[in-house]
Amino acid sequence: MYSTLSHLECSRDGSRHDADVVQGTSPLGAPLLARYDLERAAATVTPAEIGTRAPDLWRYHELLPVRDPAHVVTLGEGMTPLLDLPRHGARLGVPGLRMKDEGLVPTGAFKARGAAVGVSRAAELGVAGIAMPTNGNAGAAWACYAARAGLSALIAMPVDAPVITRRECVVSGAELHLVDGLIGDAGRLIAAAVAQRPGVQDTSTLREPYRIEGKKTMGYEIVEQLGWRAPDVILYPTGGGVGIIAIHKALLELQELGWLTGDLPRLVAVQATGCAPIVDAFHAGLDESTPPANAHTVAFGITVPKALGDFLVLDAVRSTGGTAVAVTDEDLLAAQAALARDEGTWVCPEGAACFAAVAQLREAGWLDGSEDVVVLNTGTGLIYPDTVPVDLPVLPKDGAIPAR
Repeated sequence: MYSTLSHLECSRDGSRHDADVVQGTSPLGAPLLARYDLERAAATVTPAEIGTRAPDLWRYHELLPVRDPAHVVTLGEGMTPLLDLPRHGARLGVPGLRMKDEGLVPTGAFKARGAAVGVSRAAELGVAGIAMPTNGNAGAAWACYAARAGLSALIAMPVDAPVITRRECVVSGAELHLVDGLIGDAGRLIAAAVAQRPGVQDTSTLREPYRIEGKKTMGYEIVEQLGWRAPDVILYPTGGGVGIIAIHKALLELQELGWLTGDLPRLVAVQATGCAPIVDAFHAGLDESTPPANAHTVAFGITVPKALGDFLVLDAVRSTGGTAVAVTDEDLLAAQAALARDEGTWVCPEGAACFAAVAQLREAGWLDGSEDVVVLNTGTGLIYPDTVPVDLPVLPKDGAIPAR
């Protein structure tokens, strides 16, 4: 038995849906969540056995939706390092600071996890191609994994998305369209195109059930890497919200399996002040968000004015005693530079937003400095070269480096 997948469940009303046909959202228009026979999984595999398996996300295959290992599409994703950050933690007054570094997965961002599982399951269910809007990294990942699986890929992204992600789509043979607008505008174009293309699945954020399953393995890995215990706090950059929803789902599954005991970590959703609908809804006590006008931030991956799963993000944060924080572009870029100087790691601006949030929460007293804190860096800074300007004179070849 490779998977204990049981059924899909509507995130709004809990209704059950068939997991073995291609599905989008529920009849209510809500995300569908994969459910497993966790009792059977716990009787089948142990944490000790998982520890002997290959260091990729498929080590948790009983808790993933692909039924036949022959349908697994992989580029070696998963089991990214959980790095201690002693120098930067000391700077921020949080000695127990760690980073889960997703910049080391294929395609350079955590989106590869969702693409690996989503494409694998799409191929298993007989889908001929995938289509999606993207702020860059997800489209690049799904294009690469679709190529690996022999599926077609139709991608639409805002013209302001990172150029490198555009090139990833092109080099992998995807049909790429640039849109003069935001991700929602790209989504409308994709929905219209999919209606005219039989056999192509709309794999937009939370409009298919399995992207979240790949991303939940970040939560499994954090717990496993800490010796099957949870940290006190996890910070996650939040745009569409799949990552934080997925980690919350993983933690709840681990509790039910009996592999994790005690309180869940406090989950913190981090956004930029130029696009902070989740933060605004959290502090207003609302269950859903309102899209801001003129959304804009240098952390392009979290420029999502209205997330389909916003209510799930808010539930994850509130039910764990967490919070939601917005940081300025100025602060996140300063955090990106400070982390690189302290620890030698160049993170994406979305990940840098979380380090700026750590500083903000420590200063406010929400963090007292005693906690084990894990920050998710969701991608490599190499995807965003323009966040680090280099304006230096060129020395003549017969010149000399000035003395200090």
